[in-house]
Amino acid sequence: MRIARMQTPEGPIAGRYEDGTVVADDGRYVVGRDGTLTYPCSPSALYCVGRNYAETLDQMDYDRPEEPDFFIKPPAALIGPEEPIRYPSWTDELTYAGELAAVVDERCHDVDPADVPDVIRGYTILNDVDALDQQGRTARKAFDTSGPLGPWIETEVTPYDLDIRTEINGKVRQDANTELMLFDPYEVVSFLSRRFTFRPGDVVAFGSPANPGTVAPGDEIEITYEGVGTLKNTVVG
Repeated sequence: MRIARMQTPEGPIAGRYEDGTVVADDGRYVVGRDGTLTYPCSPSALYCVGRNYAETLDQMDYDRPEEPDFFIKPPAALIGPEEPIRYPSWTDELTYAGELAAVVDERCHDVDPADVPDVIRGYTILNDVDALDQQGRTARKAFDTSGPLGPWIETEVTPYDLDIRTEINGKVRQDANTELMLFDPYEVVSFLSRRFTFRPGDVVAFGSPANPGTVAPGDEIEITYEGVGTLKNTVVG
């Protein structure tokens, strides 16, 4: 099942996504006529793991971490599918990262890896937009529109052996599989849950394979995860 949120003139609604409609408790809403899809949950934070693919370590000349290496994006970074990624005036090196992301379903802490599926609502896609020429991860990754998320939450998928593809203007830039992660998704969620109390709607993103190149205003980014969907956004000046 796909769970989506739509922004309507009366405010956001949520429900089951079916063929271009969102089925909410009070009726059906048609995407494009009644509103537009927005990010599919409202997290208190986005917990993002970096350096989780060996080829990324090689590309960036990073050391292999002994445990998941993480940072946090704020809710202010969020935008939904088809919303514009604004190219900040203070950077000359903007890039992207197509990441699988879990959405937490219930308040939880110190979760065993075997119990992680019980606390996860489903999976969606995060574009970890990054201003590479800034100092420190917060400056690089925690600005407005740096967290495109969506298009929906897929509840009937597991995060293992999923093909990944990121295209820029139709050209494939990332092509990999989630089996190449250094730390698997359940291990990552468990690790972070020992440090933070998760709340419903919180997002845990699992990192991205090697990322060749930057983006410029006008570029269209499409990130596809097998069994989940495609997140599409365009960079604007």
